Amino acid sequence: MSFHRIFHFYGGVHPHEEKVSSGVAIASAPLLEQYTVPLAMHIGAPATPVVKPGDTVKRGQLIGQAAGFVSANIHSPTSGKVKALDFCLGPAGTQLPCVIIMSDGEDTPAEPLPPMTDWQNNSPDEIRKRVADAGLVGMGGAAFPTSVKLSIPPGKSIDTLIINGVECEPCLTADHRLMLENPQKILLGCAIAAHILGVTNIIIAIENNKPDAIAQLEKLAPTVSPNICVESLGVNYPQGAEKQLIYTFTKRQVPSGGLPADVHCVVMNVGSTFALAEAVLDGKPLYERVTTVTGTPVVHPGNWRFRVGTPYETAIQQAGGIQGEVGKLISGGPMMGMTVYSQAVPIMKNTSGILLLTPNEVFQYTSKACLHCGRCNDACPMQLMPGILSTQIENERFDDAQNWHVMDCIECGCCAFICPAGRPLVQHMRRAKSEVGAKLRAQKAAAQKATEAKSTEAKPSK
Repeated sequence: MSFHRIFHFYGGVHPHEEKVSSGVAIASAPLLEQYTVPLAMHIGAPATPVVKPGDTVKRGQLIGQAAGFVSANIHSPTSGKVKALDFCLGPAGTQLPCVIIMSDGEDTPAEPLPPMTDWQNNSPDEIRKRVADAGLVGMGGAAFPTSVKLSIPPGKSIDTLIINGVECEPCLTADHRLMLENPQKILLGCAIAAHILGVTNIIIAIENNKPDAIAQLEKLAPTVSPNICVESLGVNYPQGAEKQLIYTFTKRQVPSGGLPADVHCVVMNVGSTFALAEAVLDGKPLYERVTTVTGTPVVHPGNWRFRVGTPYETAIQQAGGIQGEVGKLISGGPMMGMTVYSQAVPIMKNTSGILLLTPNEVFQYTSKACLHCGRCNDACPMQLMPGILSTQIENERFDDAQNWHVMDCIECGCCAFICPAGRPLVQHMRRAKSEVGAKLRAQKAAAQKATEAKSTEAKPSK
């Protein structure tokens, strides 16, 4: 492998990687009798169901229509009948609208979207429409609709496309395996995204603990596009965070409250580019994804291609089930993942991993008084002061927290990981962001209402 520069960013921590499933090839999970498909698998408005109980559906058929610009289409994971329109438990503990589908065992495919084999001669608008039709969202965790991400706001310009193959979250290996087993599709997805954005500077970022993936993509990249550059990154969590990747390669800082487009960049996950290539080249909607099932209690940790709507319980059984006692079940990884209290939660488009921990591996926060050691300040990749913010939040001084830029927190968990006092710092940040966000939304709604009232008063009476 050729020599690579090693890039760095401010802050970060070094948790144990525990990527025990990195050598396990992706396997396809068997067909289930029932799938519970959430209609809210993305940031934005939940999709509107376009089927009703008793309807017959096919694999890849549209069952939920995007309900606005920031929303995403939902497709059936198999063929069968719609059992019910209901609600199901999501990983955040909230009830989500869903479509329950009873499989007929045939897995009959719907008519695919027309393949765009000559995509270079399709306009960006045509491909963006395909992305929206296929229901693509960010696969790295945020689940932001891909069609929106690839729609550049008026007055903005993009010169750099960064593809995130870092997978810095401990325990997860789905992206690693995808890069090893489907490099060509990932590279084609990169080229298609660059065509939509009109950029020629494409960077694939991979941590150097994945030398096999770096070598694989580096070898094939020139056969797809001369504009694709594969770059190695030092192992440092949260190396794969969007703003950190942008600063690492361009030394541009996304402004507070801003977006990557404000500094002429777009960041996509390797799973998203793979799904993009499938949607464009094969006409395949997004109804399945690769998910890591791992952790000490799991008998056979590995990586599987699961259909959306697969219960966590079934996914864990696919990995051989559980041995011993489970102390915690997490959707995602140990740093940014979400604890879930039921195995009935279904796999969604952004479910990168299912992690089980033993009771001995579960850290218990003690929430002692802050020691003022400054370790959280050194670890924070956003260069915030988590210790001060935490004290403000404990005392419910949310206005102060807002002024100290709590809304810029990316919830990576570095501060809580490094805190010798065991303070639940990232949980404090989440609480403050929720409180401040609610206040800002209320202010926006009040301002809009006042504007509408003023407009009504200004209209001449008949």
